[in-house]
Amino acid sequence: MKNNHKDNCGPQINGRHKPQVLDFDYLGCPGEALLDKLQTSLKGLSEKEALLRLKEYGYNEPAKKKKRTILKAILSKFINPLVAVLLIIAGFSLFFGEKISALLVSLMAVMSVFLSFIQEHRAGIEAERLSEMVRATSTVFRNGKPREIKIREIVPGDIVDLYAGDMIPADLRIISCKDLFINQASLTGESFPIEKFSAPVLPAGAASSESANIAFMGSTVVSGTALGVAVKTGIWTQFGELSRRLATIRIETGFDQGIRQFTWLMVRAMFFMVIFIFAINAIRRSDIIQSLLFSLGVAVGLTPQMLPMIVAIDLSQGAISMSKKGVIVKRLNSIQNFGAMDVLCSDKTGTITLDKIVLEKYCDVVRKEDDGVLRYAYINSFYQTGLKNLLDRAILKHQKLAIQQARKIDEIPFDFSRKIMSVVVEMGDRHALIAKGAPEEIFHRCNRYELEGEILEMEELILSDLKEEYDYLSSEGFRVLAVAYKDMGVKKEVYAKDDEKDLILKGYVAFLDPPKPSAKLAILALKKLGIDFKVLTGDNELVTKKICSEVGLDVKGLVCGDRVDKASDQELRRLVEGATVFARLSPLQKERVIRCLHENKHIVGYLGDGINDAPALKSSDVGISVNNAVDIAKESADMILLRKSLAVLEDCVIEGRKTFGNIVKYIKMGSSSNFGNMLSMTGASLFLPFLPMLPIQILLNNFLYDLSQVAIPTDAVDREYLKSPRPWNVGYIKKFMLIIGPVSSVYDFLTYGVMLFIFRAQAELFHTGWFIESLCTQTLVIHVIRTGKIPFIESRPSRFLVLTSLLIVAIGMAIPFSPLAKPFGFVAPPPWYFAALAVIVITYLFLVQALKSWFIRKYGSE
Repeated sequence: MKNNHKDNCGPQINGRHKPQVLDFDYLGCPGEALLDKLQTSLKGLSEKEALLRLKEYGYNEPAKKKKRTILKAILSKFINPLVAVLLIIAGFSLFFGEKISALLVSLMAVMSVFLSFIQEHRAGIEAERLSEMVRATSTVFRNGKPREIKIREIVPGDIVDLYAGDMIPADLRIISCKDLFINQASLTGESFPIEKFSAPVLPAGAASSESANIAFMGSTVVSGTALGVAVKTGIWTQFGELSRRLATIRIETGFDQGIRQFTWLMVRAMFFMVIFIFAINAIRRSDIIQSLLFSLGVAVGLTPQMLPMIVAIDLSQGAISMSKKGVIVKRLNSIQNFGAMDVLCSDKTGTITLDKIVLEKYCDVVRKEDDGVLRYAYINSFYQTGLKNLLDRAILKHQKLAIQQARKIDEIPFDFSRKIMSVVVEMGDRHALIAKGAPEEIFHRCNRYELEGEILEMEELILSDLKEEYDYLSSEGFRVLAVAYKDMGVKKEVYAKDDEKDLILKGYVAFLDPPKPSAKLAILALKKLGIDFKVLTGDNELVTKKICSEVGLDVKGLVCGDRVDKASDQELRRLVEGATVFARLSPLQKERVIRCLHENKHIVGYLGDGINDAPALKSSDVGISVNNAVDIAKESADMILLRKSLAVLEDCVIEGRKTFGNIVKYIKMGSSSNFGNMLSMTGASLFLPFLPMLPIQILLNNFLYDLSQVAIPTDAVDREYLKSPRPWNVGYIKKFMLIIGPVSSVYDFLTYGVMLFIFRAQAELFHTGWFIESLCTQTLVIHVIRTGKIPFIESRPSRFLVLTSLLIVAIGMAIPFSPLAKPFGFVAPPPWYFAALAVIVITYLFLVQALKSWFIRKYGSE
């Protein structure tokens, strides 16, 4: 065979040549001309030629995301402004000889990084185990003989042999086939298998996605046999184009945006405050090194340095809780996004439906349920000797009937020109022909119909009425077959197509891919949680409307793919707000709908399991897939549901809101307390002849009270907080910090007064007194901030949070009396100090509670 295909090679992507077949009309090209163009034949390629093409075009596999090494994954966790600030401060501390300070700060950073990495790495391993590789080989002709080869080794021009159950290994142009039905639900979302033919598609240039002579990579053969020639492989297939698209999708989720905005808010505040405090102390005390170390300690004090660790612990706790409910969390940040989500978009087939065809109705010609119709349909399907399709199997599975009295005499097989299949059975002393098939074909062969036991003539006027009943079922989204029969006047041993005339129309059998039993309750539960549910499917609008009505989804403003294509971005942003159902969408149209919802400031989730869902899964704030989804969908998802029930979605939302609620508790407590402390430090720097607290004491203070907050993930969240979506609201947190923070400053200044004017404290006693007061107020205020209610009376904290709070307060009070006092610069305070401390702490907590209640009345509960 001549090897001149190189001359027509197109551009390269990832080092692979674009196959020459993309440059001509392979849809409308006759079979022989197609083979000539591909320089192949029905005998297939030679091994030598196949090897040359493999080198030229690359392996037949989609674009894969390069897997990060463990070291790179760990290092990526350090690319976080808060962690970076801590490491810079640790470096300065070490440079100036403050080894204990450097160790404490470094420990905070490293703990947060490794906790986050360990949980995500563990989830990633579990997700990899879930990836079930589809059949890895396919039958092709090489050197004129059929051969099993690895799917990744198929090249353009290979002749592929297809049988029922085979996965389509590349984009194939069908060159010969018999009774070929392909399930391409994972690509298009269509519930029912699609019939494929080998004839050229005319007019030339028709869209390949709708072509009846193309079988797409990733779809499967339901019934029939075929020969196909590979026209596209690897990244050039429709599947491959999606994988290439996925590699370009980068989206900053709601959680990422919130963390980034809050982090930079704190970094900016820290920067200006530290510069100011350093300038004051350097001018007043002329000790540049000590002033710099104090300013760095202030920087640590203002930085919520344990935020990465608290977030990691909280999200890990949520991931563990979700795993017990059958949900694998691949990306920890998605837990909070689940709680913040206010719109959940879902594919239809296989997600809210069972992805299984069932018999839904068996009725007479006026749509009344009729057991006789079911019986006749059952006999027809039972005695069929050919390959039973999905509809036959659905009839037989619906109900087992005793049909021994109907003995088979003959059958007239199905063919695609008649679209009918008939059997002849002996019933008593008569032969009866029972036909089942496409309603329009059955109608042509009927001259009578049966209604309530009477046989009536099928006049032209009646025929239009009968067709209306069938059309109604079709408009309801059902796949409909008609059932007809006739008693054979003359018994024969062999019957033929000519006997399929003068039939009596018996009724209809209607099929549907039904919704999952849990879908309706899940959608209702999500609605109660303030989440809008939208369906984005590749299936047609009739089937989609039917399913949506069955799961209780109010269909508003149904939008089809052609309208999405024609709409400008501004128009589509308006459309996505009002519409709840989108049908006949391509994968990239689904992604565009998700992006428009993002632009409308929604936090968007997407639930899907097919190849066509991968871009939408990747573009959403939280992508959800199922364990039996295709590999590319599972790889694109943030979470994988291990159970078929959708009821777990409600649990995931609540878990997400609990997790975020606990993260916000720490943020509100840390930002307001730290901001108050820095105001106190600034004020103290203006009038005190010494530093208000030593740098090492600031670090110890922050380290201890941050340790007390490690128990926050175990805390309960108020039921009212769980009722609505909880996105990041950095503006709200900023207001909270600016209003609640200064309260702690007021009590710090009160402590200054007590220490200076009542106890006549020198530097060491002053440091000790303020250290204990600051630690107590910061540690205990979490019990006020953690709830919008009255603490301990209307809302109780977890025992672990109470225990850690009391333990840290006890440790703080004990340090000045321990051997650690000298290294940290503390002295034992007088007994009356603790009486003053009790008054200060108690009145502080009551004032914060009063101010918090006012804040909630004015600004809401976040």
